[in-house]
Amino acid sequence: MSLRSWFKFIYLGVVWGATFLWIKIGLEELSPLTFTALRLSVALTGLIILLVFTRPRLPSLSNGWDFLVLGIFNIALPFLLITWSEQHVTSGMAAILNSTAPLFTMLLAQIFVQDDRISLPKALGLLAGFAGVVVLVWDELGGAMTDQRWGQIGVLAASLSYSIAIIFARRRTFQLAPVVQALGQNFFANLTVWGLAFGLEGSPNLPRLPMTWLAILWLGIMATCIGTVLYYGLLKEVGPTRTTLVTYLFPLVGVILGVVFLQESLDWRILLGGGLIISGVAVVNSRINFKKTPTEVIQNE
Repeated sequence: MSLRSWFKFIYLGVVWGATFLWIKIGLEELSPLTFTALRLSVALTGLIILLVFTRPRLPSLSNGWDFLVLGIFNIALPFLLITWSEQHVTSGMAAILNSTAPLFTMLLAQIFVQDDRISLPKALGLLAGFAGVVVLVWDELGGAMTDQRWGQIGVLAASLSYSIAIIFARRRTFQLAPVVQALGQNFFANLTVWGLAFGLEGSPNLPRLPMTWLAILWLGIMATCIGTVLYYGLLKEVGPTRTTLVTYLFPLVGVILGVVFLQESLDWRILLGGGLIISGVAVVNSRINFKKTPTEVIQNE
């Protein structure tokens, strides 16, 4: 990867890995719906400003349906699921479970895109990742459906939603400028989340605590606005398989921040389960031909 691509990669790993901490902070005062809606509004404002300054080629009306799908499956649904789930699981566990997205992506790619067949190394990687999830949720197996178990299922469902979105995006919106891709889906995500917020909670209450506003601004500007633009830029430069490797950094950043700032416990299940998931994702994505161009990777995957 070029120096510019490495900058994007590291930025996304660190900033997106820290989102789980900021979500925990925001949930101290706001509900998941209101917090997510405010975050998306800040992001949309930033993306509109970027669009005005960069003046990229605008999409056609036919892309509206594409942005609607991505707005739901790449932003609204996973954001809400993760934010809700963090009421019941630690930020570190949420970061680890969210790193399963590349495993789901590889499985779905076998069905919906022209990808390589599942090889023995990839099968072993999937088994390792699945074993890691089992280790993390072991305390909840065989018992009643507790809030913690629902929280774990919620993060895994969000990872699946991200996987559906990236497969859809690689086929439908790859030719658009990153800021256009980000703005289009964010617009429909705002409509969806604000509609749910007003419908289910009525008029939202604005936060009073400075830390809550800081969480909203960080997530809206650094993570969602700038992060999404850099993500689609990286997708164009190195292809989807290598772009998803950024999730390797989520557990490391998320767990460290959760332990340091939220005094979350660090037991053997977090270490073992996280290690298995990360190693599984690494094995699944290890067989990459680095001589391929991003376009060739898209076509082959």
